[in-house]
Amino acid sequence: MGAFGQVLFVMKNETKKLFRDLWYYSSLSFSIALSVIIGLGIGYWLDTRVFHTSPWFTLIFLGLGVIAGFRNIYLAVQKSRKL
Repeated sequence: MGAFGQVLFVMKNETKKLFRDLWYYSSLSFSIALSVIIGLGIGYWLDTRVFHTSPWFTLIFLGLGVIAGFRNIYLAVQKSRKL
């Protein structure tokens, strides 16, 4: 195997960590976007199909989605500080 194989093994571990971190932070961005979109969708659906109170539930659930997105950011920061 030689020295070249050992260098590849070390780089492989570093690359694994890099991809793991990259995957975590990219999934965080999807999680933030989805929480806002889901909140908006639920609010819009309640306003147009159930209660006919446009735009109140849309705004309320949009706000809840944004709060959930910030909560995801907060949890990610807490997790990164532990590392």
